[in-house]
Amino acid sequence: MSGHSKWATTKHQKAVTDSRRAKAFAKLIKNIEVAARMGGADLSGNPTLVDAIQKAKKTSVPNDNIDRAVKRGAGLSGEAVDYTTIMYEGYAANGVAIMIECLTDNKNRAAAEVRTTVSRNGGNMADPGSVAYNFHRKGIVVVPKGDATEDDVLAAVLDAGAEEVVDDGEKFEVFSEAHDLVATRTALQAAGIDYDSADIAFVPQLKIEVDAETARKVFRLIDALEELDDVQNIYSNYDVSAEVQAELEADSE
Repeated sequence: MSGHSKWATTKHQKAVTDSRRAKAFAKLIKNIEVAARMGGADLSGNPTLVDAIQKAKKTSVPNDNIDRAVKRGAGLSGEAVDYTTIMYEGYAANGVAIMIECLTDNKNRAAAEVRTTVSRNGGNMADPGSVAYNFHRKGIVVVPKGDATEDDVLAAVLDAGAEEVVDDGEKFEVFSEAHDLVATRTALQAAGIDYDSADIAFVPQLKIEVDAETARKVFRLIDALEELDDVQNIYSNYDVSAEVQAELEADSE
C-alpha cells in the first residue's frame, strides 16, 4: 500500500455509516466554499474550484449542496465564510509521522481538539518543521481503473509535467509537482480519461514499514482525528505491506 496516501484512500474496506458520510460531505463542502472564496464562482477562472466540485460530485454530494456552497464561498448568498488553514505535526505509534491539516473558523478549538485526540490515542505532538521536512507538496490525480490502461494514462500526461503513474490496485495515481496539477488533469480530460479527484497532497520522502499491531494503533489515531470537524486531511509516512494488509482485512471479517 502507498504510504503517502490519505487515510480515506488507504484503510481496509469497511461499511460507511451515515455519520461518516455526513462528515465526508461536510469536508468536501468546506473545500468548495474556500475555493470559491479564494478564486470566485467562475469555473473558467478557478481551477481549484473545478477540482473541489469534481471530487464532491464523485463522492455523490448533491448538486444543490454544491451550488449553495459555491454561492456561500463567493459571497453571493450574503453568508460569510472565513476559514483558516492550520497544519499540526506529530507522531503516532513507533515514530510514524503524521501531518494534520485543519480548516477551521476557530483556531483555539481546533488546537485543543487535535492535541487531546492525539494524546488519548497514543500519539505525541511535534514541533513545527520536525515532521514537515520529510514531506513534499505534490499534485495527485486519482484515475479509476476502467477502459484506460496504465500506458494510456502515462501517454496522456507525460508531456503535461507528470512525474509517474502508480498502480494502486483499484486505481491509478498520477503524481506531478504541485504547480503541474491542473495541466496534468487537463491532459487526462483532453485524452478522454475520467478522473475521480485532483488534489495537492503532502507526500513523504521516506516511509516506515509497519507491522499489523503498529498499523492498528496508527489507524486508530487517524480514525479518531478524522472524526474531528476541523480536520480536513491527514498525511502520514506509514507503509503497509500486502501481508499486513491481508491481516488487517481479516480483522474486519
